[in-house]
Amino acid sequence: MSEYIPEKALFIAAHPDDLEFGVAGTVAKWAAQGCEVTFCLITDGNAGTHEAGMTADRLAEIRRAEQREAAKILGVKTVEFLGYDDCKLENSLELREKLVRMIRKYRPNVLGCQDPTNVFPSADYINHPDHRAAGTAAIDAAFPSSEMPLLYPNIDAEGFPPHKANYVYIFFTTDDKVNQYVDVTDTLDKKIESLRAHKSQMGDWDPEPRIREWAAKSGEKVGFGAAERFFRVTLKLPEEGQLISEQ
Repeated sequence: MSEYIPEKALFIAAHPDDLEFGVAGTVAKWAAQGCEVTFCLITDGNAGTHEAGMTADRLAEIRRAEQREAAKILGVKTVEFLGYDDCKLENSLELREKLVRMIRKYRPNVLGCQDPTNVFPSADYINHPDHRAAGTAAIDAAFPSSEMPLLYPNIDAEGFPPHKANYVYIFFTTDDKVNQYVDVTDTLDKKIESLRAHKSQMGDWDPEPRIREWAAKSGEKVGFGAAERFFRVTLKLPEEGQLISEQ
């Protein structure tokens, strides 16, 4: 049985390591099948430490390097950094324009982003405000802004005309929204390896047991050994030649 593999995918997230936690198994699977995957990190995660003596500028350098290494493990060749400050992200018109530029430049079949509506994932956790802002900004850029010819003529003049993705894959979503599962049984080791590249965030914590637990729990729902889950929104059906394979 064939599975859906897009020709191009763009994943947008707030911080380095968000994509490794959320979509790395899917990314490794798609990249191995020839999908051209691009990562766009909105902030540098430059507040994400309690280490004495660390500076925001130095942490940004560390986290960018870690993200590049994680992307390399997953087969992602292009990583874009927008350079916003951690914990200060807002869904601004400035940010929307930058994300529209990313969408028009890389022209993905799949745009991946975080769920901005998932405020309370559990009774002991509040979703990071940067996650919510990044998700809203990406969704607002995906529709309708990236496809409207009268918006952002400056981006058009740069050689990046309007574009509409086929699907939006929203991750870190709630159980009631999930409508798409990707079998990541064969790429779960890559996901774990990519997370370990984020040494500044992992510290002494080994992500493997928790990641395997989460993936197995998702996989059980659909008969996969391990799965990543999404709320998939269809913006337009792919045309012939716009994907590698379709289920």
